[in-house]
Amino acid sequence: MPRAVITGGAGFLGSHLCRRLLAEGFDVVCMDRLLTGRAANVEDLVGEHFRLVNVDVTDYVHVSGPVDAVLHFASPASPIDYLRYPIQTLKVGALGTHRALGLAKDKGARFLLASTSEVYGDPQVHPQPETYWGHVNPIGPRGVYDEAKRFAEALAMAYQRTHGVQVRIARIFNVYGPNMRIDDGRAFCTFAVQALRGEPLTVHGDGSQTRSLAYVDDMVEGFWRLLWSDVDGPVNLGNPEEVTILELATMVAEAAGAEVRVAYHPRPVDDPEVRRPDISRARELLGWKPTVPLEEGIRRTLPWFRRALELDQ
Repeated sequence: MPRAVITGGAGFLGSHLCRRLLAEGFDVVCMDRLLTGRAANVEDLVGEHFRLVNVDVTDYVHVSGPVDAVLHFASPASPIDYLRYPIQTLKVGALGTHRALGLAKDKGARFLLASTSEVYGDPQVHPQPETYWGHVNPIGPRGVYDEAKRFAEALAMAYQRTHGVQVRIARIFNVYGPNMRIDDGRAFCTFAVQALRGEPLTVHGDGSQTRSLAYVDDMVEGFWRLLWSDVDGPVNLGNPEEVTILELATMVAEAAGAEVRVAYHPRPVDDPEVRRPDISRARELLGWKPTVPLEEGIRRTLPWFRRALELDQ
C-alpha cells in the first residue's frame, strides 16, 4: 500500500488532500501542530489507514517504515494568522521545510511544497507567470509569510539539485471551500460569515483590488497531478478569472440572500493591488485548469459556513 506523509494535514487544504490520498488507496500520516488547523477536519478519517499526529514539524520529524510522498502544507496561510504568529510562520517555512525535505530525502519520497502566490508580492507584472521573480517587501508585516515561502522554494530546489529529491512546487493562488475557519480572516470567509449574520461586509480600500479564487476541489486535482508529474520548477495553480473585492462581496451576499451593505476600511500594509495567475504551464504540462465557476463554488461553500456558525453559537 503506498504511503504519504502530509504536514499541516488538519488545515483547510491539507484536510481535503488527506481525503484524496485515502480515496486513492494511500496510507496517510497526517502531521499537524493544530495552531491554525483543526482536528475536527480529519477526525472522522482516523483508522487503520489514517493517523493524526500532533507534532511541531519545526522539531525533529520521524516516521518509521517506507514513505512514497511527503506533502508539506504546514503553515499559517491567512494574513490574520501569520500576522498573529510571525515567528512560527518563519520557522515552519524554514525549519519545517528543512525537516520535511530531510524526511523525503531519507525515504526516497517525492516532495510537494505548498508555496503561494504571495511570493510575487504586490506584483508589477500582470498576470503573474512563474518566471516573474516578484515584488516583495522583506521587512513589511506580510514579509514573514512571503519570505518564508520564497526561502522554502529555494531550499526545496537546493535539495533537488544536491540530493536528487523529486521536488514539485505549487504556487497556490486564493482558494475557498468547506473546512475554512469562520475566523480565517481572508476575504471570502469574512464576506460569507458577515453575509450569513446579516452584518455589513468589510471591504478594505475602495474594493477595486482584484483576486482570483479557485474552488478547493479544483486545487486538490491540481496538487495531485503536479505531485505525480515530471514537471520541474514552480507551477501556478489558481483561477485565471479575476474579480474585484467589491464584486466578490456582492456575489457572496447575493448568494446568501443578504442585503449588500458595505463597510469600508483602510487597506492593510503591502496589500496586493492585483492577483491573477498565468496558468499556461499547468494547462500545458498537467492538462489542468479550474472547472468550478465562482458562482457555483460559492453555492457549494455557503452551507458549510451556515453549519459552522450554528455550531459556534
